[in-house]
Amino acid sequence: MKKEQVLRPHAETIYAKELAALVKADDHPRPTNWKLSPWAVVTYLLGGKLDDGTLIEPKYFGKKRLIEIAVATLATDRALLLIGIPGTAKTWVSEHLAAAISGTSKLLVQGTAGLNEEAIRYGWNYAELLSKGPSEKALVPSPVMIGMKEGKITRVEELTRIPSEVQDNLITILSEKTLPIPELNTEVQAIKGFNLIATANNRDKGINELSSALRRRFNTVVMPLPDSLEEEVAIVKTRVEKIGKSLELPANSAPAKEIQRLVTIFRELRSGKTEDGRTKLKMPSATLSTAEAISVVHSGQALAVHFGDGKLKAHDLAAGITGAIVKDPVQDKNIWLEYLETVVKERKGWGDVYRSCKELL
Repeated sequence: MKKEQVLRPHAETIYAKELAALVKADDHPRPTNWKLSPWAVVTYLLGGKLDDGTLIEPKYFGKKRLIEIAVATLATDRALLLIGIPGTAKTWVSEHLAAAISGTSKLLVQGTAGLNEEAIRYGWNYAELLSKGPSEKALVPSPVMIGMKEGKITRVEELTRIPSEVQDNLITILSEKTLPIPELNTEVQAIKGFNLIATANNRDKGINELSSALRRRFNTVVMPLPDSLEEEVAIVKTRVEKIGKSLELPANSAPAKEIQRLVTIFRELRSGKTEDGRTKLKMPSATLSTAEAISVVHSGQALAVHFGDGKLKAHDLAAGITGAIVKDPVQDKNIWLEYLETVVKERKGWGDVYRSCKELL
């Protein structure tokens, strides 16, 4: 498969040149089996300029201290739990941390309600198992086991979606740094460099709440929503341009004006007040995260490029905005209508947004 045809390349592939430049410039102490020092990892995530003039693109827009805490945690024997509502860049940050520290972000366990313990521990090649019995050759290692053997970061996404009895397989791994294999009367001991980054969704925390025993094995970092409108617009714009390349959408097809108006709508309905703080608003049931804003822009871009004049306009965004906000066809629809009539309609220069969205209701 041609690299340029991959829909979503891994972080270590996209930013290979930056990572190589950081390795060359990095003269800070590195923990055993880390590709970069903690200083260089933070620089990779937050961006900067190296002494040789290489520009490191920011991957995360937010407080530097949060990333420093996350990186420092991974340099200890504590696992890292990134928690927050959907769209706060938990997965994005975990992927880039793994890429910068271990050189690969591919050791991934995707949490689902149907996940079994083999995804955390190990499985078996049943043809080999039936013909020759339990053996190392028949054993199929999980990403966690591979991370332990190779001294690399392993990622567990959506930890609270994993059944509690499967979650608890991590307790021995994180506390003893061993993975017993009773069928072979042996164990895998983690080597230096191994650690685990888990993500969890605040909104879904009640699905399978973490046990206190497991939670104690993690250092928790809460990922916040962007502080300001300008910061969130910058995030959306950057991510839209980056992902848009793989979707073959023109970089200039999403004007900053339209992105700003979309983000303003999401922020106001999410916070329950207008940006100036003067008007209180009812809040819909939808999350209206930064990630959803990015998705709405991409949907609008596709409409504009393939069925319009190539420039994103209000009527291209209207369907995506309405779909993101109106999850409950009764309650959310009424909240959205009220917002359109009391805020959007009265806002200077927003007439096209009002008309385009109203037509869909």
